[in-house]
Amino acid sequence: MFYITGVLLIFEFYGGLILRTKVLNVPNMLSLVRVFLAPLVLLFLSLRIDTPIPFLQSVSWGDALAAFVFIIAAITDSLDGYIARKNKLVTTLGKFIDPLADKVLVIAAMLALIELGRVPAWIVMVIITREFVVTGLRLVAAAEGVVIAASKGGKLKTVCQIIALVMLILNIPGGMILMWVAMILTVWSGMEYLIDGSKILTSED
Repeated sequence: MFYITGVLLIFEFYGGLILRTKVLNVPNMLSLVRVFLAPLVLLFLSLRIDTPIPFLQSVSWGDALAAFVFIIAAITDSLDGYIARKNKLVTTLGKFIDPLADKVLVIAAMLALIELGRVPAWIVMVIITREFVVTGLRLVAAAEGVVIAASKGGKLKTVCQIIALVMLILNIPGGMILMWVAMILTVWSGMEYLIDGSKILTSED
């Protein structure tokens, strides 16, 4: 009941926002789909449907469903950006929803994995802190009329995070090792953003 109510509230907010701004296009809808899919990952993992899959005894149906939804959501991340750039459908709303949807998806999966004991809470805290810092830096830069583009390190850490999370959801050996790599890349790319934006942060009004 709580999940349904939450989804309805999100749909009402974003749906109304899109209709009012008349930017109902495919890339923005894909970003919204990603927001709606994130709670499903939490739901399937929290339900703990522990019945194993016949040909994959180490993977339960709950984990498989969560991984399937997570992968579909991750695909929409690449798809919406590609469609927006190719068809010149980049909008201000899209710039807002796209990174927000990414963070909601990744954080939702990580929170569920903390509860299941598959990833330490402190690693998730490091990753979330980095996201807050970079988001704050981008907001400050935007206020100054400066656009901070995604770095190669940032893109690489995103790929590592996605693969590591899928492996951890499916209990695939090596998932935690890749998560450590993702955390290191997260800190490294965060430092890159801070160094690049240091002039903005230290500038005087």
